[in-house]
Amino acid sequence: MAATVRRQRPRRLACWALMAVLLADLLALSDTLAVMSVDLGSESMKVAIVKPGVPMEIVLNKESRRKTPVTVTLKENERFFGDSAASMAIKNPKATLRYFQHLLGKQEGNPHVALYRARFPEHELGFDPQRQTVHFQISPQLQFSPEELLGMVLNYSRSLAEDFAEQPIKDAVITVPAFFNQAERRAVLQAARMAGLKVLQLINDNTATALSYGVFRRKDINTTAQNVMFYDMGSGSTVCTIVTYQTVKTKEAGMQPQLQIRGVGFDRTLGGLEMELRLREHLARLFNKQRKGQGAKDVRENPRAMAKLLREANRLKTVLSANADHMAQIEGLMDDVDFKAKVTRAEFEELCADLFERVPGPVQQALQSAEMNLDEVEQVILVGGATRVPKVQEVLLKAVGKEELGKNINADEAAAMGAVYQAAALSKAFKVKPFVVRDAVIYPILVEFTREVEEEPGVRSLKHNKRVLFSRMGPYPQRKVITFNRYNHDFNFHINYGDLGFLGPEDLRVFGSQNLTTVKLKGVGESFKKYPDYESKGIKAHFNLDESGVLSLIRVESVFETLVEDSPEEESTLTKLGNTISSLFGGGTTPDTKENGTDTVQEEEESPAEGSKDEPGEQAELKEEAEAPVEDTSPPPPTEPKEAAVPEEEKATEKENEEKPEAQKPSEKKEAGSEAAPPAPEEEKKQKPARKQRMVEEIGVELVVLDLPDLPEDELAHSVQKLQDLTSRDLEKQEREKAANSLEAFIFETQDKLYQPEYQEVSTEEQREEISGKLGAASAWLEDEGFGATTVMLKEKLTELRKLCHGLFFRVEERKKWPERLAALDNLLNHSSMFLKGARLIPEMEQIFTEVEMTTLEKVINETWAWKNATMAEQAKLPATEKPVLLSKDIEAKMMALDREVQYLLNKAKFTKPRPRPKDKNATRAEPPLNASASDQAEKVIPPPGQTEDAKPISEPEKETGSEQADTEPLELEGPGAEPEQKEQATGQKRTLKNDEL
Repeated sequence: MAATVRRQRPRRLACWALMAVLLADLLALSDTLAVMSVDLGSESMKVAIVKPGVPMEIVLNKESRRKTPVTVTLKENERFFGDSAASMAIKNPKATLRYFQHLLGKQEGNPHVALYRARFPEHELGFDPQRQTVHFQISPQLQFSPEELLGMVLNYSRSLAEDFAEQPIKDAVITVPAFFNQAERRAVLQAARMAGLKVLQLINDNTATALSYGVFRRKDINTTAQNVMFYDMGSGSTVCTIVTYQTVKTKEAGMQPQLQIRGVGFDRTLGGLEMELRLREHLARLFNKQRKGQGAKDVRENPRAMAKLLREANRLKTVLSANADHMAQIEGLMDDVDFKAKVTRAEFEELCADLFERVPGPVQQALQSAEMNLDEVEQVILVGGATRVPKVQEVLLKAVGKEELGKNINADEAAAMGAVYQAAALSKAFKVKPFVVRDAVIYPILVEFTREVEEEPGVRSLKHNKRVLFSRMGPYPQRKVITFNRYNHDFNFHINYGDLGFLGPEDLRVFGSQNLTTVKLKGVGESFKKYPDYESKGIKAHFNLDESGVLSLIRVESVFETLVEDSPEEESTLTKLGNTISSLFGGGTTPDTKENGTDTVQEEEESPAEGSKDEPGEQAELKEEAEAPVEDTSPPPPTEPKEAAVPEEEKATEKENEEKPEAQKPSEKKEAGSEAAPPAPEEEKKQKPARKQRMVEEIGVELVVLDLPDLPEDELAHSVQKLQDLTSRDLEKQEREKAANSLEAFIFETQDKLYQPEYQEVSTEEQREEISGKLGAASAWLEDEGFGATTVMLKEKLTELRKLCHGLFFRVEERKKWPERLAALDNLLNHSSMFLKGARLIPEMEQIFTEVEMTTLEKVINETWAWKNATMAEQAKLPATEKPVLLSKDIEAKMMALDREVQYLLNKAKFTKPRPRPKDKNATRAEPPLNASASDQAEKVIPPPGQTEDAKPISEPEKETGSEQADTEPLELEGPGAEPEQKEQATGQKRTLKNDEL
């Protein structure tokens, strides 16, 4: 037994360790049980949360609306967001900023910057010479970059989510347009960092929409591929996506549904905003035409008037989607002149005729990138608010050639719901049904480098090489490794975008720089000097394209290998111990692998696989690195041809094991001629097997960002601090407003209460006059000096008034509580007295309460009666305007003391077993009384067939000890299995017992 205990002790320790780890995880997750998603649109945003008990819910803003305008109003001492800021656009259009996401990741010379200036001339855009970007110059003291404005909006969205979830939230998934490049995605991440959000993922809005569609139709997805097209036209842009749904087999969860992005097409400027701007221009012309000849100014020069026209154009576009015509009207548009004009749908469609011609463009781009035709697309689903325009649907339906367009998805909230599902899947606090998401790379990324080659003996020249790192429409996230085999000194290489021929000339200008980063390596030569006797396996650069679509260079390292011989007899004790432990945990090797048990894990060839098929000559160049290797004296290792054929998926998984020992490859075994038959054990001991020793040297990396430099750490910290100061100022303002409102409400409520009968009954005229005078003085102070009063002053004033009125309010509250409390006390006293009388009537043989317990209860009852009568008599002598002596808290204390004594006796009676009664050995079987229950009579023993009811079974001679045992045993049995056995013994005695108990 002792050995068994010793064997189980490690298991118990392991269980306790596992429980400790799980408890630590739960404690870590206790503060982050809720996650959120933010669907950032050009005009508005939708926020969704997931928390325990609230699965995937859209957050309501302070106006109880499900979507919030992405608008910020910045003044010297206050900020406004959402609907409040949108309403301020007319009063202060210069300080109200909208559509600033169009400037993210854009330098000053970008066409979108010029387009923004043309659309919103009231905003002054400053120039940042360090990053070549623009910022909003609201005043000489106020200037904000687009990233800072987006950080404010994200922080506001988090406050909405926290108010809705009633707990703090830090983790979020943010949607971005699918066409965002690296600079734009990094800008969004910087904005989230300024807001203090932990971004779980930047998910493309088209992918989030497709995920939401698939999650709610999981049962309809099977092994047959289903191609669905999503056409998303929002306020600022249009994206068309082709998605393939089908179930696939996964290692972790078996068959699970999967969505794969097959094709994407987009138009950056085609959306509802451009239609509204055209309508605004049309209304401005009509207003100028109405005032022609009056010497009035052009309405376009008045920012407030143009803000009113833009709001009316937005309303007009919505109404014309359901009506053939509508009357546009604005009161006091400019110079107190009202504007009224009739606009028809035909006029609207004529204004936007060129925009409607661009509707099929994204569809064709998506089909080309997916290499599909429209016959392979089963359904076209509309997403986005601008798709509600009838002409858009008409042109799109004609372009896709379908019978109808799908409208079976929430066009506004689909992306937010898909993003919050992904947030729950990425969070450790939730477990959701798996749904595999395979997003696609829109812009290909390649690596470029230059090296010297020897085309002829003695003639050397420079050759420029390109290697595709991530190809267009390739899946991500994934990791890639590229090996440079012919460098033994410091060199540079460049990371750039690949072929962007699918973009038009204007889109290329908007895209910005096609060069991403220049990588300067330092320490390559030193690594070769450090290992002169080792064979170089190349300079390996590890790249990662993460879930957010952001590219990063993880590390660069120089790898060397050599063959060393080890004798099995010289194997150290630690090595033997390690091998033994490995075999215990399933790490044992087969006879084939034991031969090379000291070799390292299989080395992968990190030459680029994707995209190299587009450049076959370049791929051969990468494998061989030059035609010169024919003259090279050191032949390539025999494993490289096999390694070059390793699939890309395996390369990404194998790269993490590069620094671990490798196993010798089968090709090396074949060259050794040992694959025919394993050597005998005696020969293995004598043989000295060779193993690879691998050395990895980290290479220094200097990155030169070429597209858009990120904010330096000091400037980023300054922006974070600036946003925190603004948030603190807003919180202080809210706290002050809350204190002022509380003081004002207290004054008005108390002045009204002074005239109510229940308050006049417990106060004198002098007391009421004193309180009324103080309240009037406080009200006058609040009107005269309250605007400049601080939060502390307002709270002190409120505390002073509450202290003055405390006695009055206390007397009223006590009188309101008396009837209920006294009735409860009387009820408890009556029930306690009845319980005590019943307890004293229990016979002495069956008494379960002691005399001390009953005396104690009687004492408490008497004391409570005496206290109640005395206190009520004393209270009756006091006037109503004095402080009462009969207090509700004292009544509750007396009730608790009495109830505690009664509950003690009740619990004792509940768990005490009755005492057994001694039976007379000559007692006869008693007949059941008339009032015996049916269950008692049902226990009568039924005689077996052939035996009369009066016949009794032959029993053993009665003994006194046996009789007593038969009487007492049924009371002691508690298990249900023991009851049938007792029924077989002395049935008559058991019947007598039950009657006695009754």
